[in-house]
Amino acid sequence: MGALGVGIGWRSEIDLTVERLPGVDFVEVVAENIPHGTLPESLRILRSRGVPVLPHAVSLSLGGADPLDTTRVEHLAGVANALDAPLVSDHVCFVRAGDFDSGHLMPVPRTHEALDVLVENVNQAQRILGDVPLALENIAALLEWPDAELTEAQFLGELTSRTGCLLLLDVANMWANARNLGHDTDALLDDLPLERVAYVHVAGGYEHDGVYHDSHAHPVPHQVLDLLADVCARVSPPGVLLERDDHYPTDDDLAAELAAIRRVVTA
Repeated sequence: MGALGVGIGWRSEIDLTVERLPGVDFVEVVAENIPHGTLPESLRILRSRGVPVLPHAVSLSLGGADPLDTTRVEHLAGVANALDAPLVSDHVCFVRAGDFDSGHLMPVPRTHEALDVLVENVNQAQRILGDVPLALENIAALLEWPDAELTEAQFLGELTSRTGCLLLLDVANMWANARNLGHDTDALLDDLPLERVAYVHVAGGYEHDGVYHDSHAHPVPHQVLDLLADVCARVSPPGVLLERDDHYPTDDDLAAELAAIRRVVTA
């Protein structure tokens, strides 16, 4: 996979904005928002310009103990094929347990047993995806399971080593976990297999009652850009993408955030 550059998450609410924004080298689309057999006109326009479009799944629940829902993986593979995508992604998390659907990305216990389940599901998903590489994203969490047997870096390192998957490194999630759970971002970056990074997510949030919320609906704070700079001091990520899911600002504001990201990447 070649260099991606600087990109933005495509959403139907800002489709025309994304089409006309300067400095958009690639986009990412939530795979579950793409219906079977139909691509939105805006994505077809972007693809006709040669802009890579990367499907990003949110529902595979690869860290869940239930059997993998292969129909969801097959849908992701179909979207990737329709977009001629160079890679696809999801999260290191689970969202379902039995008949319960959390509606949120839930952290996976950092135990050897949970890692074995995750590895098995990722390998099964990769067999369905075929030649399309799969990247998995570190998530933001408001809680951690007790009795962890591995650090986050060890857990993700074992995952990539045993499956060959890539990492989608979310620095906004790293900042949220540092603020809310006391994680050491330097230690995490020192020990992660950064050579496995496919691209990086950047997003904004807000603090309320002492808790930082990774909202994707607010400007990117300087601490997240500082973390991006820390990543870029260690490795040259193939791409960096701005996520925005709500309370969309003006085109000029989005362009300014993309420009700020590019300044960090090229510094």
